[in-house]
Amino acid sequence: MNRAASKQQQAEAILADPRWQALVARDASADGHFYYAVITTGVYCLPSCAARRARPENVRFFDNREQAEAAGFRPCARCRPNRTAPAHLAAIIDACRHMEQAETPPTLNQLAEQAGLSPHHFHRVFKRILGVTPKGYASAIRARQLREGLQRDGRITDAIFDAGYNSSGRFYAQARALLGMEPARFRDGGNGERIEVAVGQCSLGALLVARSGQGICAIALGDDADALLRECQDHFPKAELQPGDDRFDALVARVATLMEHPEQEPDLPLDIRGTAFQQKVWQALRRVPAGETLSYAELARRIGSPKAVRAVAGACANNPLAVVIPCHRVVRSDGDVSGYRWGVERKRALLERETGAQEARS
Repeated sequence: MNRAASKQQQAEAILADPRWQALVARDASADGHFYYAVITTGVYCLPSCAARRARPENVRFFDNREQAEAAGFRPCARCRPNRTAPAHLAAIIDACRHMEQAETPPTLNQLAEQAGLSPHHFHRVFKRILGVTPKGYASAIRARQLREGLQRDGRITDAIFDAGYNSSGRFYAQARALLGMEPARFRDGGNGERIEVAVGQCSLGALLVARSGQGICAIALGDDADALLRECQDHFPKAELQPGDDRFDALVARVATLMEHPEQEPDLPLDIRGTAFQQKVWQALRRVPAGETLSYAELARRIGSPKAVRAVAGACANNPLAVVIPCHRVVRSDGDVSGYRWGVERKRALLERETGAQEARS
């Protein structure tokens, strides 16, 4: 077999390996499950490494870093695949499991004692590793449990106490921030809520705008107007979707204009629904000036949670308001445009329009 045929055969073998897709996606969840090395550089990396993707015929996979180093590869200086796990990681994982399984949220002192740390040290280590405080993690667990309980069509009171709230008064004080609406409406799939919806076309394709009684709750882009409408209906299956009045039509026109000029400051009434962490990420995004970009890691640092890069990426992926919450300004660490909920080409077009507007002003 000649050299070219051998390289072709090696490339085909790598492309057929399911680990190649994790490498291409830079899937952080695959980190630690396998490593890959590049024969042309002599280094081995984590699947999530932001380095330029190697040609498949130059890639070799290893089950662990010891195998990679035994084969003569050195650790990548960028992703540092040989670094050890953070101190107290096992204790923090145990604490998370305890919080998820506890009938009532454990106190900080209880969690710290279980971990063998002082409360102050435990709090600091927990936030450094997970990117959120123990209180924030507990709140997220309760919010998830509450949503699941309500969606099972259980009684609201049962769902409240099952989620760890020790009083209904405390829960109702936080209900709208957690659910985006009253608990009864969330349980009933938005039953009784009136949402005005308009679907049309703009230069980026199909455009959907939805408004609740509080403000615009959804802006979506796509290739199929009917698909956008079905997605909105699926989100609140029992809400009453209806066409808007003339004032709503004027609002939709302002949104359509924003698609053409994303550099403009959106001055729109909004009903932004999400978890406390998502809200934090989205608020930080709205402070990023038009024409500028930042990485997911930088966005995580800006919200004070440098370790929560994956959670930040998840919040961007669940952004309900295209362009108004400018997640299109977030790029990979290497500057690549990467993914976008409404399509990479739309993201690239929005960035080009902002750059063009900035250059025209200068």
